[in-house]
Formats: sequence, C-alpha cells, structure tokens
Amino acid sequence: MDRYILALDQGTTSSRAIVFDHEGLPVASCQREFPQHFPQPGWVEHDPLDIWRSQRDCAREALGQAGIRPQQVAAIGIANQRETTVLWDRATGEPVAPAIVWQDRRTAQACDALRAGGKAALIQQRTGLEVDAYFSATKLQWLLEHVPGARERAERGELAFGTVDSWLVFRLCGRHVTDVGNASRTMLFDIRRLRWDEELLALFDIPAAVLPEVVASSEVVGLAAEEWFGHAIPIAGIAGDQQAATFGQACHRKGLVKNTYGTGCFMLMHAGDAPPVSHNRLLGTVGWTIGGATDYLLEGSVFMGGATVQWLRDGLGIIRASSEVEALAASVPDSGGVMLVPAFTGLGAPHWDQYARGAILGMTRGTTAAHIARAAVEAIAYQSAELLAAMQKDAACAVLEMRADGGAARNDMLMQFQADLLGIPVVRPRVTETTALGAAYLAGLAVGFWDSLEAIAAQWRAERRYEPQMPAGRRAELLARWARAVEHAKGWETP
Repeated sequence: MDRYILALDQGTTSSRAIVFDHEGLPVASCQREFPQHFPQPGWVEHDPLDIWRSQRDCAREALGQAGIRPQQVAAIGIANQRETTVLWDRATGEPVAPAIVWQDRRTAQACDALRAGGKAALIQQRTGLEVDAYFSATKLQWLLEHVPGARERAERGELAFGTVDSWLVFRLCGRHVTDVGNASRTMLFDIRRLRWDEELLALFDIPAAVLPEVVASSEVVGLAAEEWFGHAIPIAGIAGDQQAATFGQACHRKGLVKNTYGTGCFMLMHAGDAPPVSHNRLLGTVGWTIGGATDYLLEGSVFMGGATVQWLRDGLGIIRASSEVEALAASVPDSGGVMLVPAFTGLGAPHWDQYARGAILGMTRGTTAAHIARAAVEAIAYQSAELLAAMQKDAACAVLEMRADGGAARNDMLMQFQADLLGIPVVRPRVTETTALGAAYLAGLAVGFWDSLEAIAAQWRAERRYEPQMPAGRRAELLARWARAVEHAKGWETP
C-alpha cells in the first residue's frame, strides 16, 4: 500500500493542504482564502475559527482529490504563518478574541517604550530578535490587558496562548504545544537555553500558565482525532512557514540561502549549530530541532511582498486577479522612473521602522497603471536585495546563488529582475510549494517515511535558473534610487 504525507500550510491570506508522495512530489492540493479584518488603521485580525475551518476543509478536499484512504497517510506536517497570536479557552477550545496577525502594528508604542527603557539589548541577546510589534509578546500582552477577565483567567490556567501551529494542533488533537522554531518568534524564548525566559515573561507580564509546551520540530506530538479525516493520523512535524520553506529547499548546510516570495518575503540563511549574532539588524532564529540537534538561521523579513500585488487588486483595482500582474507589468519596458515603497505596515529588516508608510514616487503625466504595477513587482525585488546585502555582511561569506520559492516565484519577470539586482543566479526549484514540502519532510523524518537529511536533499531539483544580465553600473544606479525612495517613506507616522 502506497503511503503519503499530508502537509497543512496555514498562511496569512489562505490555507493550503498538499499531499506528497515518497519522491517529495505533490499528488493533490487544495487552497482556500479566508477573510482579513482591518478594524482600525494599522490593525490586522483573523477569526481563529476561519483559520481552523479553512485548514480542516482544505485537508479533507486534498485527501479526496488524491483518491487515497486516510490509512495511507503516514503523518501530518504543519507549517504556519508565524507570530500571529491566538488566545483561547482550554476547556471549550473557543477563541476569546480575534487573532492578532503578524502584520498588526497596534503595539508599536509598547515597543517604543521597551527601547526607551533600555530593554532592546536584553531582548536581542536572549531571543535574537529586534524589538518590534511584528512578534508575539506585545500582542499577547495586549490581549491580556484588553480582553475582559483574560489576565485573571490566564493566571488560573484557563486560557491557552499559541501561534497558529499551536492552535491547529490543539484543534486536531487537544494538545497544547509549539515547536522550538515558532517559540523563537515570540520574543519570550531564550534561543540558547531553548526554553521560555523567566525574565522576559516578567518584563511582558505574561503568566507561564498560558504558554504551550515546547517540542522538537520533527517528532510525533499526538494523533489527529479520527473525526477530522476518518482515521487517527500522527501529527509529526511542526515548523513556522519560513523555517519549513528553508528545510524544504534543502538548505541544511551553513551558508545556503532561500527567499520565499509569499504575502511577505523572507530570506533565510543556514547559520550552523550556534545562534548567529547580526550586526546589520537581521534576526537570529531557531531553524529546527531534529533528534536533539538544533540548527539556527539568519533571517531578514519584508512585510509586503505578494501582499503588494493584492493591494493593486483590492485597493487600487487595477487588476482583477493577482495572476494578471505579470502581464500588466511586462506591457511596459520599465517602471518609467516610478518607485513604489510598500511600507503599508512599516518596514522590516534592515530598517525596522514601525512608522514608515507606503509611498509612490517619480510619477509623471505619462505614468500609467502598468508603470505602477511594474514598480510594485520590482519593489519586491528591491527589498529582497537589501536583505541579501545585509546578510552577506553578517555572514562574511559570498552567496553563490539564491533559491526562490513561494507563489510570486512563478513570476518570471520578477525572478529575472531579482537576479539582475542581486548579481547572482536565482534558482527556482521543481516544487515551489517548499513551505508545505518542508513540513512534510519534518513529519516524514519522524515516522521513518524518509530516513535521512541526505535522502531529502537528493530530491531537490532546479526547475529554472535565472542568470543576472544587468550591467553593474545600472544595478548600482537603481539600488541608489531605491534607497532614496525608502528614505522618503520612513518615519511618516508619528508615535
């Protein structure tokens, strides 16, 4: 009887489920968008039940499409949007408030106060993270302060906090856990001791009783209840989406780099078996723990990647579907001097400006929707080029190629422009859904579906390689123009 792995890829704007075979190839998949809520400027929320139902239904549909029995599923792997914060009732499993999404900026002033109070160095030393509203600690603190009775109930152990991985595992099997990689994104976790940090919990006034148990990224943590898929299936892999994508790209050795072009863009470099220290405002984070060994990553984050294209669709209305952007952008030879800085929710690495806001610069009477679309696509590449420049300084080593994945990696114009800006090849793998694939690999390793990292790495295949074609002088000119545009967007809002 053939066996398969079911990967749940819970993202910011949609939930996906993919069934993988032993060759690491997708057999069937399903994707469903779910509502985004913006109750106030700078606020971004999800209904946790929308997350759960969309993910459950996708999984069921993918299994149905694959035409396999649930008994043929060897394990479930989970990859999740990171930092998004969920608080729920342990007894009923019902959320007590909307989930606060990683893009949400409501706690920016709380982060300002931490920096003003001299706490940034402590937080960076313990967690590898910059002080920013991006991470979970201030979101959880806000929920405990603003949901009536939440703090008292949390202290009594009646409430459970988790990122989306914890929420899904709890709904699937009733266990309250998170893996080390997701824990490392909360601003509450010591990435050297690999445990919740008592001093940080006190700093944020977080009761320990609300926290999940921390587990390895590749181990059986429970059985998904038979009611969900018709058979009790081991949940054996958990990783934040970017850790999962790095693993799925077979970046298992120090110095290998991948960039995921999703809602945001996330560039990660394997940093070895010790926490990296960044001098260029990148993040040191836990990658994964397998068999007692922990790998670390160096990360740079772009908040608005594919979400910029969604804004062209939903905000400006110049495209009807995200898939139309490449043709519209390619209808003009260049952006006509237009620069779009998509700082709609601030700027991530290496700027970390919570008060930057989006800007379109360089428009003339000749500017068209096509120029703005092209500038939006190119902005994704400009932001990623900034990340790689910072990463190469931190790592003090040359990066020979960058592996690209995620939905926007299918955009040939973007990939070529990215290679031109970086000056190194950009390689797109045969399987671009590497987030789901990484979750599948972690789960499969835990149950013996795959027997080694070497076996997994041997399955990685390049589908297309984009070689840089832009002259160095033109590259420098464009990057300098981008830097000028970014300066205009910085500090736009006042605290």
